[in-house]
Amino acid sequence: MKIIIPGGTGHLGRLLAVAFLDAGHEVVVLSRREPAPAGAAGRADARPGDGRVVCWDGRTLGPWAAEVDGADAVINLAGRSVNCRYTQRNLQEMMASRIDSATVVGAAIARAAAPPRVWLQMSTATIYAHSHDQANDEATGVVGGAEPGVPAYWAFSVDIARAWESAQADAPTPRTRKVALRASMVMAPGRGGAFDMLWRMARLGLGGPVAGGRQYMSWIHGDDFARAVALLLAREDLTGPVNLASPEPLPYRDFMAQLRAAAGVPVGLPATAWMAELGAFLLRSDTELLLKSRRVVPGRLLDAGFVFAHPQWQAAARDLVTRSRTRGRAGGVLDAV
Repeated sequence: MKIIIPGGTGHLGRLLAVAFLDAGHEVVVLSRREPAPAGAAGRADARPGDGRVVCWDGRTLGPWAAEVDGADAVINLAGRSVNCRYTQRNLQEMMASRIDSATVVGAAIARAAAPPRVWLQMSTATIYAHSHDQANDEATGVVGGAEPGVPAYWAFSVDIARAWESAQADAPTPRTRKVALRASMVMAPGRGGAFDMLWRMARLGLGGPVAGGRQYMSWIHGDDFARAVALLLAREDLTGPVNLASPEPLPYRDFMAQLRAAAGVPVGLPATAWMAELGAFLLRSDTELLLKSRRVVPGRLLDAGFVFAHPQWQAAARDLVTRSRTRGRAGGVLDAV
């Protein structure tokens, strides 16, 4: 297949690009950065094995749209990183970057003479309500909003997710199947990802419970993320929102305890909510990423017969720590799909 990945120079984009290239597919990454000259070193968008890079601005149609015409699939990952302070400006940039990119991808597909047969659009498990008790699947899950007992600004993250999915759903692309990827935290080795940050916290002795640690962590191993994406490309009967999450989310205190055990770190200092706020401020991040309880399960993936290679966090954490220490790239991730 020829697969187009807008926003594919980030951590998840590289994960997918490597998996699909290893499986023999053609990958074209759309990046806001100009592609580096052949043989250039030190450029984040010019790593060997990441696929061919084509420049776009994420907002307007341009020469890049010719790559979409005749492609087999588009996997749109574009959007400003959520790992930042949730200031009004940053929240607006998160919203605009997601809606603009999804809208222009839809426009490119709509005008294509030979449109791709499938469009996978990144979304987020954050769309579901903060919940300690109810596991949210696609059929019965409660979409969040203004909720009692949580910071009011958390509702804006849900608004972003809704608008992101709407931009895809409203695009006039009748010949292209659409799937919204409601992804939980993807755990994969390498700089820039969620696992790298959490593993670093554990090694520094900071991997204890935060604000009691009752909040749920929904996660998915990077291998299973890539395999699930491959399944969704292949299954013509699947449309609409699909949760990309392991079947066994767990409370943050247990999640970090099992990560510490895998890393061989006996102690993790606990943190109160105000301590987490201070740490997030110093790291230029936001506590919603740690404090919101995301209890999300993969109802539609399981119904489709998807078998997780890493369903439980304890074993997944050991695997990820080993890979991170060896810095090896796992090949053949898609062989079992």
